[in-house]
Amino acid sequence: MEQRGSEPGLVLVFCGKRKSGKDFVTDLILNRLGADVCCILRLSGPLKHQYAEEHSLDLDQLLGPGLYKEQYRADMIRWGEDRRRQDPGFFCRLATRGARQPVWVVSDARRLSDLQWFWSEFPRQTRCVRVQSSENTRKQRGWSFTAGVDDAESECGLDSGVDFDWIITNEADAPSLEEQLQPILTLAQEAASSADHH
Repeated sequence: MEQRGSEPGLVLVFCGKRKSGKDFVTDLILNRLGADVCCILRLSGPLKHQYAEEHSLDLDQLLGPGLYKEQYRADMIRWGEDRRRQDPGFFCRLATRGARQPVWVVSDARRLSDLQWFWSEFPRQTRCVRVQSSENTRKQRGWSFTAGVDDAESECGLDSGVDFDWIITNEADAPSLEEQLQPILTLAQEAASSADHH
């Protein structure tokens, strides 16, 4: 078993389609809770890191929003699938390795195997949150359908069969994000304050 800093008090696993606003929502949570209470874990970070290393690519470009990443996206997805088949928790373990804060926010779960890993490792602490936006809103944010990406498991794997603890609607005409996130923030604050007493 790899050395882990400490057990988290709460693990919030976020998922949602490309351009649904997962990073926007998870950054909002981080800003509310503060970096000593909460850390954002990206499963795609270690994936891109390993991929860049094994394929001698420019990691900074892969992590950025530009075209460089898009050229490799489909191959990176395939490569990641192979890795997960061999070891479903591979990227989850890498992502959580340095986490010390009581509240972990996983900003980009894409597959059932990701959720299952957190559920089995942290059954009491894990809650799943889906961020959703209409196709129109996502198009306004620059999304366009890409075959081999938007119809692949990495985008559709969590479309059904998951009982989410919360669904956040990231739309102009939805209730404010502040309002929708309130129960999540309250839970996170409780988890953080009970961590202080241990």
